[in-house]
Amino acid sequence: MKVYTKTGDKGTTSLIGGTRVPKFHIRVEAYGTVDELISYIGLIRSQKIDLNIIEILHLIQIKLMDIAAIIASDEKAKKLRQITEDDINIIEKEIDGYSAELEPLKYFVLPGGHSIPAFCHIARCICRRAERMILRVNDEISIPENVMIYINRLSDYFFVLARKLHKNLGVQEIFWIPDK
Repeated sequence: MKVYTKTGDKGTTSLIGGTRVPKFHIRVEAYGTVDELISYIGLIRSQKIDLNIIEILHLIQIKLMDIAAIIASDEKAKKLRQITEDDINIIEKEIDGYSAELEPLKYFVLPGGHSIPAFCHIARCICRRAERMILRVNDEISIPENVMIYINRLSDYFFVLARKLHKNLGVQEIFWIPDK
């Protein structure tokens, strides 16, 4: 099977189910941003970090593929795997576990200090952009509520993961302290 199909040469692509849309369509932008996040998580997973974190990140990539498929599916597509409350609970449990190890925040965190936590902050930003785009798609078609919750929680996860990795690596976090 060839990688190229030539069907997109005129600027359109197919949703799952067959509907053709312009490549700049908000659904394509949304699932493309989710794909960008999946790729960035792959970069984080390839770093020398705790194996349990690598396993959670792999699970997150799988769930994000499910979300991309949901966004990319038209009404003719077959039923896809959905995001469940259990999926959300896994992320919340990780956030709570990491947070219990960290000092409470007094100031905003500036990304930097070490590349691995900085990668997590980039993933957080991509996740927030994906969330904004998915909200726009939700104006066009109904996106399941658990997708919205999962994506929102996931950006929090990457923020707390960055903080945890700073601690694990023994690197001081950098704070933005506004003038008094």
